[in-house]
Amino acid sequence: MKITVLSGKGGTGKTTVATNLALSLENVQLLDADVEEPDSYIFLKPEFGEEYEPVKRTVPVIDEDKCTACRKCVDFCEYNALAMMLDKVLVFPEICHSCGGCMRICPEKAITEKEREIGKIRWDESGKEVEFWQGELNIGEESSVPVIEHLKKHINDEKTVIIDAQPGTTCPTVEAAIDSDYCLLVTEPTPFGLNDLKMAVEMIKEIGKPCGVIINRSEEGYNHIIEDYCKEEGIPVLMKIPFKRRIAELYSVGIPFVEELSGWKERFQELYTRIKEAIEK
Repeated sequence: MKITVLSGKGGTGKTTVATNLALSLENVQLLDADVEEPDSYIFLKPEFGEEYEPVKRTVPVIDEDKCTACRKCVDFCEYNALAMMLDKVLVFPEICHSCGGCMRICPEKAITEKEREIGKIRWDESGKEVEFWQGELNIGEESSVPVIEHLKKHINDEKTVIIDAQPGTTCPTVEAAIDSDYCLLVTEPTPFGLNDLKMAVEMIKEIGKPCGVIINRSEEGYNHIIEDYCKEEGIPVLMKIPFKRRIAELYSVGIPFVEELSGWKERFQELYTRIKEAIEK
């Protein structure tokens, strides 16, 4: 079973949920697909080796001797990765999506392709109970989707897979969730949290995945902000993580609270059971 943990915005507790859930279960693989700023490692404390798996993309190379400045490649590119400056075609590799269209449309065969590294995949070599993989987008790169695609190639179908997705509702989040069996939406009981939860729910509906909500920093006097909306949409609220100082203190020093607070591993195990039942239905 593959579970993607996501949120409409950053800072809601997505990584908190993903890491604590992973540490509460057996036979688990955790993928940190928040490749622009991965931070699950802070809580799992993996042992990364010096080796890594590079993620590469192809980008166009212009042969100026063959190029006639016809502009067909520039007009074709929907991502503005090519531009015409006087009679020369400029390439902006950071925003190229490697579709290869410019090379195919060039009437003079003046465009070839070369590989460039845009990110890397690292893995925990310690042999801990939770199998951990992490994607990293190189600084200055525009698109994180190829790194997430590459990271997902290491999914172990023999294990329960938890994917810590990138916050938001853009292409990287969709890529992390598109192959999942279930999506966990983490939110907070504030108007801002509700606004971004609504956007996340719309995205989940578009890709047709079952989902449930976890309210982080839960407070009785404010939970109705999220609960009323979930009731209207028919989305279950699966768990509430209270707004407690002790949880925040543990978080601030990189300690998952299931390791220190009694009863929480059992609650996350119950959460997993409810997700499994929902998928089976």
